[in-house]
Amino acid sequence: MLTDELRKLSWSGIPRQVRPITWKLLSGYLPANAERRESVLQRKRQEYFGFIQQYYDSRNDEPHQDTYRQIQIDIPRMSPDSLVLQPKVTEIHIDIPRTNPLIPLFQQASVQEIFERILFIWAIRHPASGYVQGINDLVTPFFVVYVFEYIEEEVENFDVSSLQEEALRSIEADSFWCMSKLLDGIQDNYTFAQPGIQRKVKALEELVSRINDSVHRHMQQYEVEYLQFAFRWMNNLLMRELPLRCTIRLWDTYQAEPEGFSHFHLYVCAAFLVRWRKEILDERDFQRKATLTESTRLFMAYIALHYSPGH
Repeated sequence: MLTDELRKLSWSGIPRQVRPITWKLLSGYLPANAERRESVLQRKRQEYFGFIQQYYDSRNDEPHQDTYRQIQIDIPRMSPDSLVLQPKVTEIHIDIPRTNPLIPLFQQASVQEIFERILFIWAIRHPASGYVQGINDLVTPFFVVYVFEYIEEEVENFDVSSLQEEALRSIEADSFWCMSKLLDGIQDNYTFAQPGIQRKVKALEELVSRINDSVHRHMQQYEVEYLQFAFRWMNNLLMRELPLRCTIRLWDTYQAEPEGFSHFHLYVCAAFLVRWRKEILDERDFQRKATLTESTRLFMAYIALHYSPGH
């Protein structure tokens, strides 16, 4: 099987020049049959912009009035009362500028508009969860990788408005569908009370207790709850802990694994805790720090300094 061989080749990292098509294949967005790929891409891109036409351009239709009223409100002009009344649009508008705030690419208005459309259409099509903070992060790696399909320079300062409209439309639609494929496997992370995350954090705790009991007992001794630091690790898939280039490299492996985002991710989180067990065991002041995340963020910086994917 092509996909099985591709998974094996991709596990240790995918070269940048072939990463876009490889991610589309691994995610299941593109079929293994090469003869069908172009027609599938064309159909799925048309389908996505059909959703845009249906939901965005039909904002005055009665079924969509409330939804579009939420997203069209200009956040800076919103009063505190309307912030309470419009939770979906408020969260999306607030979170989009937070997406990788140090990377100029994500501060471009056209990029933020693309992210807003992707998130809104996904939320409309998934009413069981709607939009939940954290989902905005999951668009980012797909968007960046698919921009690389059209440029050779580094992406951080690239002006996306210089791309042809057709290229931007393809990047947007492909990012939407691949993010949707990812979320299909972890949607219970974002439904009411986020039960998927609760289960994963508990599974992480049980895993660490088995593979490194000293770290587990140390946390118990200092009353550190795994939920205090691991909730974000599950909610954002470590994207707030790792540099973007490292996240993209990590996602090569996640997508090469059959259940990379839902299952293998637990082992990556456990590996971080075991890798920096000495620093954790030397820490005595977790309560002052409030969460382990502040400590582990220093440990994660090791990745940025000592690990470069080279792809």
